[in-house]
Amino acid sequence: MSVAPHRGLAVSPALTIPEGELAWRFSRASGPGGQGVNTTDSRVELSWDVAASVVLSDSQRTRLRERLDKRLVGDVLTVVASEHREQLRNRAAARTRLAALVAEGLAPPARQRRATRPTRGSQERRLAAKKQRTTTKQMRRRPMD
Repeated sequence: MSVAPHRGLAVSPALTIPEGELAWRFSRASGPGGQGVNTTDSRVELSWDVAASVVLSDSQRTRLRERLDKRLVGDVLTVVASEHREQLRNRAAARTRLAALVAEGLAPPARQRRATRPTRGSQERRLAAKKQRTTTKQMRRRPMD
C-alpha cells in the first residue's frame, strides 16, 4: 500500500497545517497484534505547537487556547492513536483526530438563544397532559369509602 506524500494537514479549505509543524512520536502499543505487539512501534502520538504555528492568526490562536485549554500542555496539542495494528493506519487516525479537534476549536461560537415566552397552545397542552396524568394515577389508588 503506497501513501501519497502529505503537504500538510488540511483542517478546513482556508487552513492547512504544514507538515513541518507536526511532530510524530512512535511507541509500542498495548492491545491487538499478537506477538508482533512486542516488537512493532504502532502507537502514534501527533503533536502540534499552537503558539509557534505560522498559519494561525492571533485571533485563531486565542480562540484555540480558550476552547482547547484542557487539551493543551504548554500550548502543544497532542493526539494519540493506538486502535489499529498498523502504524500507517494509526497515523491516518491521528491526523484525522487532530484536524477534527482544530476545526472544532476554530469554529465560531454558537449564537445565543433568545429567551421567549411559551405559547398559549403549549401551555394548554402541558396542563392537559398534567391533568391526564393525574387521573391516571388517581385510578391506581384504593377506592375511598
